Amino acid sequence: MTLPNTMRAVLLKGHGGFDQLEYRDDVPVPIPRAGEVLVRVRAAGVNNTDINTRMGWYSRNVTTGTEAEGAARGIAAAKAEDAGWTGTPLRFPRIQGADAVGHVVAVGEGVAHSRVGERVLVEPVFRAPDQGLNQAIYFGSECDGAFAEYARVPSLHAHAITCSLSDAELASFPCSWSAAENMVARAGVKAGERVLVTGASGGVGSAAVQLVARRGAEVVALASASKADEVRALGASEVLPRDADLKSVLGRETIDAVIDGVGGPGFPALLDVLKRGGRYAVAGAIAGPLVELDLRTLYLKDLNLFGCTVLGPQVFPHLVGHIERGEVRPVVAAVYPLKDIVEAQQAFLEKRHTGKIVLTL
Repeated sequence: MTLPNTMRAVLLKGHGGFDQLEYRDDVPVPIPRAGEVLVRVRAAGVNNTDINTRMGWYSRNVTTGTEAEGAARGIAAAKAEDAGWTGTPLRFPRIQGADAVGHVVAVGEGVAHSRVGERVLVEPVFRAPDQGLNQAIYFGSECDGAFAEYARVPSLHAHAITCSLSDAELASFPCSWSAAENMVARAGVKAGERVLVTGASGGVGSAAVQLVARRGAEVVALASASKADEVRALGASEVLPRDADLKSVLGRETIDAVIDGVGGPGFPALLDVLKRGGRYAVAGAIAGPLVELDLRTLYLKDLNLFGCTVLGPQVFPHLVGHIERGEVRPVVAAVYPLKDIVEAQQAFLEKRHTGKIVLTL
């Protein structure tokens, strides 16, 4: 197969508003290095992390949630020197995009040529089995990602997948579903338990609802009233308003585990409703990164708190297996062409959808 020299891609030129996203058709096609494959990307999901990175939300100077106004204009308080996932500066221009589905079209040295032609789903956190947490690389953040026709990724993290789902449907899985599966696994969710899932209509939350229910646990979900029926259809036994008084509605110490991607002012109540020895797992803070923690609640109840970013080694292979066996289903709210990325992110920020918004290439 003869590859082109240039490709369509969206470049992030720096931290800031939508004006920092530039759609181009003359970006050089990357060449796979040793141990890598080149993937012809067919679809890529839109995630909070893409927007958070662009607006500079990961900077420790930022204390607000991911409000739409800041996402459109950027956050003035953000400092470029610590605005990446790892707390280090990003290199610009950067091709973002943590979700990718496509086909292998070329391989680097040391990779079997038989991989060419495989349909693959890209694991969004790159870490070799012998590497520590501080060596993880985030697809679309510390290296170029999926908002382009071609992306090079480590062969280890390009997972072959066989299923009948469309490219747009498959692209809804990698980032949000692996984050949800990682939290569910870290929290050790078991059959018969009662689990509270926050932000249950979003990409991570809707995935968590399905993954918790798949394990035979009872799901109590937090979502807006307008989305309650959709969340129940995903497997939630009970759906409460996002601003519900959890201690009054659920009672103290009635929940075995909390799967949270929201944070913000509602955080204390999440620990109040956990049983003694309960588990709290978090992988996001869209309502705000700074929370109030009463250490007496933490230690007197023997709670376990898990911060979840780098994926466990079996998380993504397990997710691929769930997909191939039809144990979970994609939830795609809308599909946009790559050139309309700004419109896609604007729709994402309106939070009127359930599931994922996807870009096609």
